Amino acid sequence: MPESEKDLRLAVLIDADNASRTAMKDVMAEVAVYGTPTIKRIYGDWTSPNMNSWKSILLETAITPIQQYSYTTGKNSTDSAMIIDAMDILYSGTCDGFVLVSSDSDFTRLATRLREAGMKVYGMGEKKTPKPFIVACDKFVYIEVIRAAAKQAAEAAKRKEEAQAKKSAKKENKKAQAASSPAPEEIVELIAESVEDLCEEDGLAHMGKLGNLLLKKQPDFDPRNYGFSKLSKLIRALDRFQIVPQGEENVEYYVRDNCADK
Repeated sequence: MPESEKDLRLAVLIDADNASRTAMKDVMAEVAVYGTPTIKRIYGDWTSPNMNSWKSILLETAITPIQQYSYTTGKNSTDSAMIIDAMDILYSGTCDGFVLVSSDSDFTRLATRLREAGMKVYGMGEKKTPKPFIVACDKFVYIEVIRAAAKQAAEAAKRKEEAQAKKSAKKENKKAQAASSPAPEEIVELIAESVEDLCEEDGLAHMGKLGNLLLKKQPDFDPRNYGFSKLSKLIRALDRFQIVPQGEENVEYYVRDNCADK
């Protein structure tokens, strides 16, 4: 099977000294695009007080913390532990690729070595990441880009959810109106369509012409079928329509569909 078509088993190795805690959920979501993270480890001195804030994130993302004491001030022992583990994983043959999460150029040689062994190497770090580490990876993704994409996706999902909620509310409202309407929904729609066919620019349709058109469209149409002696009384009982008197003595009646412009 071509490499692009198979689900890669990935070892995700994270340098806690050079990774963003708040971006970790988005980073792991990005990792899932490239394969299945079968190994997830993060390296740092977890006895340090400033590492306490990582706890909840590690539990939510199921990342295993690997303790590495800072034996000497100014020396990064985390890098060494991460590199040693990467080589152990490489020789175990349990993974098809690696995700190195760091903005540290110290992992440049590691990325090169893993690729020499036939591994896919994905790098993830901030835009401050030195160029040598970036070009040493098969693909490098900036964490700022990952976070921006995740934010856009969340906003799009929220808009979609709101649109669905409005659509559902509109549908329920329509059902409620139909349930309380003195005439079936198909009759209300028939009247609305007929008003649309007859109305002028002002949206008004002549009542007499409306009655004639309704009979042409549906010969068995009769207001008495719905408990009304006249068409005008049926229309007055429907909240959707408005009867507008016209003429010098207001003896001509016209019908307007209040939902026509909505």
